[in-house]
Amino acid sequence: MTPELTLLVWSAILAFVQMLVSVAGAQMQVGLPALVGNRENLPPITGWAGRARRGYLNMLEYLVMFAILVLAAQIAGKTNAMTLLGCQIFFWARLAYAIVYLAGIPWLRTGIWAVSVVGMLLILIQLF
Repeated sequence: MTPELTLLVWSAILAFVQMLVSVAGAQMQVGLPALVGNRENLPPITGWAGRARRGYLNMLEYLVMFAILVLAAQIAGKTNAMTLLGCQIFFWARLAYAIVYLAGIPWLRTGIWAVSVVGMLLILIQLF
């Protein structure tokens, strides 16, 4: 497996861990019976648990785009040092993003998000 694909898999694992943290936070706030039900009329999940959920959903949105770029570069045979750097930047920035989002640090979170986007752009540029 190429390093780019390895980082894609690690990014999926990160998303999975974020989902587990999000579910644990929601369970602590509303209880297991509410979560295993139909989830109708659930109260809003707030605090760190709400941030965990929003961070997880954001990761899912960007993981789709990241996966498309990595797979396109792989299929097109255009992987190189720059695509690897882009993948590394994306993964480490998304890990930092998850931690900073949980901690509730808004400006830093946005800056780290921008760094992860730069990682994706580095991959995209190699496709043209």
